[in-house]
Amino acid sequence: MTFARYYHAGCPVCVEAEQTLLELLAPQVNVEIVHLGQAPDRVAEAEAAGVQSVPALVVEGKVLHLNFGAALADLK
Repeated sequence: MTFARYYHAGCPVCVEAEQTLLELLAPQVNVEIVHLGQAPDRVAEAEAAGVQSVPALVVEGKVLHLNFGAALADLK
């Protein structure tokens, strides 16, 4: 099973991307949703993973930046 982590800030762009993304991913992909507005202690984790803006999906160490909701620096 593939593990992915979806980071977002709860904005409309992020929520829409989340809904679309979850519909498109295969059921074998286990996705953890991380709302950085509700878990600000995880911003450093996202930054260490290479996330520069949200929404972003991290899969097997690769970051896929989706659209642009907010810069990660704005969430600090």
